[in-house]
Amino acid sequence: MLDEPTSALDVSVQAEMLNLLAELQQQNNLTYLMVTHDLGVIAHLCHRVAVMQYGRILETLETAELTRSTEKTAYTTMLVDASRQYSRDLVVRSERMG
Repeated sequence: MLDEPTSALDVSVQAEMLNLLAELQQQNNLTYLMVTHDLGVIAHLCHRVAVMQYGRILETLETAELTRSTEKTAYTTMLVDASRQYSRDLVVRSERMG
């Protein structure tokens, strides 16, 4: 179970962690159950996605479907659209200022 495994990490450490998880997954035939709001992390590490709202699964889809915008619910579309507008650059700058 991975609960927001990269949320508190800077971008370079996050990439190292995701690469390590992917390598371990492949070498040991592991399955991860990941909870995250970061669609970039999902696209990098996951094969299937379950989109939840208020504790209920709205839809499940392959990660490739998510990146091709073939989602079926308005909520999933909203999440995908919001993630496309997210810039890590803004987060890094605001962390340096704070």
